[in-house]
Amino acid sequence: MEKVENSQVKSKRDQFKERMKGKYPDRDFDDDEVFFGQINDDYDDYDKQLSGYKEREGKFSDMFSSDPRSAKFLMNWKDGKDPAVELVRQFGTDIADAINDPDRQEEIADANKEFVERVAKEKELDGIYQKNLEESLKVISDYQQKNGLSDEQVDGAMEFLIGITRDAVMGKFTAETIGMAMKALNYDTAVEEANHEGEVRGKNTKIEEKLRKRQKGDGIPNLNSGKGSGATTKRSNRGIFGLAEEAK
Repeated sequence: MEKVENSQVKSKRDQFKERMKGKYPDRDFDDDEVFFGQINDDYDDYDKQLSGYKEREGKFSDMFSSDPRSAKFLMNWKDGKDPAVELVRQFGTDIADAINDPDRQEEIADANKEFVERVAKEKELDGIYQKNLEESLKVISDYQQKNGLSDEQVDGAMEFLIGITRDAVMGKFTAETIGMAMKALNYDTAVEEANHEGEVRGKNTKIEEKLRKRQKGDGIPNLNSGKGSGATTKRSNRGIFGLAEEAK
């Protein structure tokens, strides 16, 4: 007899849910509100990115349509051609004439100053980045060794942090990242402690009220009097713990 393997075919929904879990491993997509909420957030993000791409493409398209030489210049530059040579090749001596035009010297000087400052700033930022990166790699390595983490765990954590940073640059903040920030700042612990303190104060208030009533005389002998029937003495011997139970 032939053995027939009963392989379960996953539905498109399950396949898509697995894909979402791979992208957001810390989210519970068994909850439909979370599942469809994340899909909606992703679509909003895609629409925003697509709108930005279309806007930039439109500007390039308008530039290329107004002067096809600009497209040719950029394509040749992309292919490794010398941009200075390509400028002359595509725009002729008009470039040289513009540079040597006495009436435009101030404008050209300002443009060159802007270029030099931008290059200097980029070099400065690159130096800061490299220095910070070296220090960060050491911190990550020390943290990994101290906590016995695998390379996969560290890579996953760094990928998650980079994702948060990327979303922040795009102006995107999710309930998940806000919750993580609240925990990191101990706000959730503070709320929990405040609730606990309130509960303790409520129990203490009830105990104090019971003690005051007994001291005023409600038919029950005073705890410190040493008098009263055996039944009463037994009841009084419960002390503060018994009162705490009654206050619940």
